[in-house]
Amino acid sequence: MSKLSFGLLTSSFIVLLFQTSIAYSQERERRSPPRKLTTEQARVAANNYQKYCALCHGENREGHKNDHAPSLRSKSLMESGVAHQILRPMQYGREGTAMGGYLDEVGGPMTLAETWNLTYWLFEQAGYNRLKFSTNPVQGDIKRGEVVYQKQCASCHGKQGEGITAPALMNQSALAHNTDEFIRYAIQEGRQDTPMQAFKNKLSPADINNITAFLRSKSMGLVEEKPVLRALPEPKDYIVNKAGEDPNFDLKDGMYVLSKDLNEALNAKKRMVLLDTRVTSVWQTAHIEGAIPFPYYADLDETVAGIPKDVQIVAYCSCPRAAADHTINRLRARGYTRTAVLWEGIFGWMHLGYPVRRGDISGVND
Repeated sequence: MSKLSFGLLTSSFIVLLFQTSIAYSQERERRSPPRKLTTEQARVAANNYQKYCALCHGENREGHKNDHAPSLRSKSLMESGVAHQILRPMQYGREGTAMGGYLDEVGGPMTLAETWNLTYWLFEQAGYNRLKFSTNPVQGDIKRGEVVYQKQCASCHGKQGEGITAPALMNQSALAHNTDEFIRYAIQEGRQDTPMQAFKNKLSPADINNITAFLRSKSMGLVEEKPVLRALPEPKDYIVNKAGEDPNFDLKDGMYVLSKDLNEALNAKKRMVLLDTRVTSVWQTAHIEGAIPFPYYADLDETVAGIPKDVQIVAYCSCPRAAADHTINRLRARGYTRTAVLWEGIFGWMHLGYPVRRGDISGVND
């Protein structure tokens, strides 16, 4: 290569770096702060966070405590603005993930006002300014975006965006509530103090646009479905197969029952109590037949009523064991020794082909 050619190539590279730097360093307009919570609202919100969220998102909002739950304090997330990016998953959950809906209208424990206040509390605790983001679509090459996604993102987020060690990105409810600019900014800036790196120094602005366009393409044809809430079981219905024999499980590590063994026991009409320890809204969507909603955050004085100590209890969750482990350990501390946790969790149970009872959907099963 001649000196002239090398010089031209070097100059072109410098220009490209300069243009890339400009593309990433454009100043964004700040949005005005959201409303300020009262002292009482903040107190309730802080308590609700510890009660409902800390198990997976961490006591200090750091994230990745269980089930790869994201950080709720990272700078890039909170700069992206309150509230839909945090509020909607809190209210309605993420279908196909461990995140259930916490709004009372879908079977959760919080009122509409409480979910809004918790969202604002998270923003106040983070202490960052909100930036103004466009709601316009990001244009990019979808095919190129898929190639870059598989190379740069799939190892953590999954080839199908299902989430492996990082949140699911192709989840339909997530794509419905997150704007293209929100997605692009997350890729560009990363999530501070989490495994999610900033790609602005690794990928070109064009390729970040391409990944964004690829992810957005997965939301085409989205139809949101609303479950019809069913009545919660009464204590008389807690024990399945009341006349059956004890299952006598051989527990893994003295704690865990495998899905195949639980399925065999149910088919053999063995006597037991099944506890769905997720937020009640996801019990409404789908649960193992005969399971009762027994959320991990519930007051044990209320929830253990009607559950005898001489029956085998099996708890499950979707993370796949964190909430169920938490619940069973609390029960064991109260003298419930005939207890176990489903090893694979309900997602593992379903992936193995074992049956669940699905909730009714508005407009489908009415």
